[in-house]
Amino acid sequence: MNILVTGAAGFIGSHVIDQLLAQGHRVTGLDNFDPFYSESKKRRNLINAIANTHFQLVQGDIRNNELIDSLFKSISPDAVIHLAARAGVRPSLESPSLYMDVNVTGTTNIFEAARKLKNPPKVIYASSSSVYGDRETAPFRESDQVDSPISPYAASKRACEIIASTFHHLYGLRLTGLRFFTAYGPRNRPDLAIAKFTNLISQNKALPVFGNGSARRDFTYVSDIVSGVISAMDNCNNLHLYNLGNCNPITVLEMIQTISSTLGIDPIIDFQTAQPGDVSQTYADISKANMEIGFNPSTSFSEGIRNYIEWYRRQENT
Repeated sequence: MNILVTGAAGFIGSHVIDQLLAQGHRVTGLDNFDPFYSESKKRRNLINAIANTHFQLVQGDIRNNELIDSLFKSISPDAVIHLAARAGVRPSLESPSLYMDVNVTGTTNIFEAARKLKNPPKVIYASSSSVYGDRETAPFRESDQVDSPISPYAASKRACEIIASTFHHLYGLRLTGLRFFTAYGPRNRPDLAIAKFTNLISQNKALPVFGNGSARRDFTYVSDIVSGVISAMDNCNNLHLYNLGNCNPITVLEMIQTISSTLGIDPIIDFQTAQPGDVSQTYADISKANMEIGFNPSTSFSEGIRNYIEWYRRQENT
C-alpha cells in the first residue's frame, strides 16, 4: 500500500514507519519538526527510514491546508496514519489555543483532504486515554462517557473524535481513532516520565514526583502500540474507536523502583504538590480491540523498561 504517516519523526510515528517499510509498503512521512524537543533527536528517529528507497520525507505543518491538499493529491494514499499533534497535558495548560489549533484544525485538514480524493483513503488517527478524564471506575471502556476532559490537550483529542464522527456521517470516510495509553520505549519523548526519570536517576538527581506517587498509569510498550496501529489500519472499514493499552496499571512509585532497579541506582525522590490536569489513573479495557482487530499486547513492564534502558545506554555512548 501507499501510506502517509503524519508526525513521522516522532516517537510512535518513526516506529510505525519502520514497521510499515519492513512489511514492504511505500511510505510518505510528514513532519514539521516542531521545537517541542530537538530536531536532531527527531531526525535520528528516521535514520533507518531515510535509508529505505520506499520512503520519502516531506517537511510541513498539518495546519497548512493548501500543503495538505496538495500532498494528498500528489501521492493519493491508500491509508493515512495521522499521529501529528501537539502533545502533553501540562504544556497544554500554558498554550490552550495552540493545542486547539494544531490538534483540532490540523486533524480537520487531514479529514477534509481525505474526503476530497476520488478514492478516499482509510484514516487512522491518534486519540488519547486522557479523554476519559479523572475517574475512579476502571478499567476504561470505549463506551464510557467522555464529556469531562480536565486539560486542553484532552479536550482537543476528544474534539478530534467528534469531528471524525461528523466526517464519517457526512462523507462515509473510513476512520479509526486509537486511544493510546502511556506509550513508552526507545525514542521516547524526553519530557515523558520514563525518559525523564531514567535520565535523572542516571545522574543521581532528584525526581520530582507530583502527589504521593500512588497515581497509576497503564504503560504500553511501543512495539505493542505499533502492532495495534497497523492492525487498526488493516481492519479500518467504517467508524471505530479503540483503546490501545496494556491492562496492567503501574503506580508512579512502582515505575521509579523498576527503573532504579534496572539501572542499579537508588532514586532520590522529591515529592511535590499534585499538578492540575493530572489524572489519578489510566487503565484500558482492550476487549473490544482484541476482539475486532486482534490487539494483544505482550510486553511486560519490566521487559519494556529493560529494553528502554538498553537503548538509552546505547544513545549515551554514541
